[in-house]
Amino acid sequence: MEKKRIYLSCPTMHGEELEFVHEAFDTNWVAPLGPNVNEFEKEVAAYTGSKAAAALSAGTAAIHLALKLADVKEGDIVFVSDLTFSATCNPICYEKAIPVFIDSEPDTWNMDPKALKKAFEKYPNPKAVVCVHLYGTPAKIDELMAICGEHNVPFIEDAAESMSATYKGKQTGTFGKFGIFSFNGNKIITTSGGGMLVSDDEEAIARARFLSTQARDAARHYQHSNIGYNYRMSNVVAGIGRGQMLHLEEHKAIKKKIYEQYKAAFADIEEITMNPMNPDGDSNCWLSCMTLSEGCEVTPNQIMDALEAENMESRPIWKPMHLQPVFEGYDFISAAEGDISVGEDIFNRGLCLPSDIKNTEEDMANIISIVRGCFGR
Repeated sequence: MEKKRIYLSCPTMHGEELEFVHEAFDTNWVAPLGPNVNEFEKEVAAYTGSKAAAALSAGTAAIHLALKLADVKEGDIVFVSDLTFSATCNPICYEKAIPVFIDSEPDTWNMDPKALKKAFEKYPNPKAVVCVHLYGTPAKIDELMAICGEHNVPFIEDAAESMSATYKGKQTGTFGKFGIFSFNGNKIITTSGGGMLVSDDEEAIARARFLSTQARDAARHYQHSNIGYNYRMSNVVAGIGRGQMLHLEEHKAIKKKIYEQYKAAFADIEEITMNPMNPDGDSNCWLSCMTLSEGCEVTPNQIMDALEAENMESRPIWKPMHLQPVFEGYDFISAAEGDISVGEDIFNRGLCLPSDIKNTEEDMANIISIVRGCFGR
């Protein structure tokens, strides 16, 4: 008999989602746009404290529109976090702009302010800075924004992984000119797919809605003066999001409990360090990650193989963008003094542990037992 599958992080439905979806069917609002989209935007804006929000087909679409609204064009330089998923960086290339990858710092694994300063010294006039809040932990926002402010460059937050996380009491995604959230199936809440662009610039969000609905001009006939995109969220999908929003804080609390349980369980194994938290922030602990000490005889692959043998899903840390074949040739800026960058070191020594909120106490005990067993404990 096949063992129960333990997932890294997968959707958790509660029932209210279906009520909103049924409402969309009952009122025949199944085509893109409709009451669920309008209300979902209002609910996300209210929760995050943003003045406006645009519901889109993906977090990637939100990043793309943020770059468009920041007037990023062909040949422009955009500074972007190096330790991330490629969706953060791909939209830069959609616009034929030039990504310059910025290394992490070890305190939070996020964009290093020192490396960002070096980047500005080398490239004084970038068009934007895109910073990721990795695995749900807020970056050093004050320091990064101060540097961007000195150079009058817009700060864009990729908060795809950090919805509900806060920095000094304020929601991530709401500090910069634009913030983006993802509702992909593995995120803290999901719409099966989808994203949201938020900003205090209401005119910019109105522009995003226009561009995301094929940029159709206000004319009786079909007229277009701009290139548009089919990026709007559907009314059915937005209904799922509205139901999920009711449980966002609940999901966050369970994610944090999972992280603390792992941290306590491995406290006596000196080779293991859990992913760091920002003392000025409150992480949503989207994924619980660990790194192994340098020279450790146990490797991340051995731990992942041991978990997979028991039908438990784990993942490597994101492979830094400057090491990806598709981005070969683009510049990378690091403040690290050694031969290896901070992000590459984390990638080499780290892994993401099963962090699904449906994990039972028995599931957690089994996961912990397998990891401890790799160290003979």
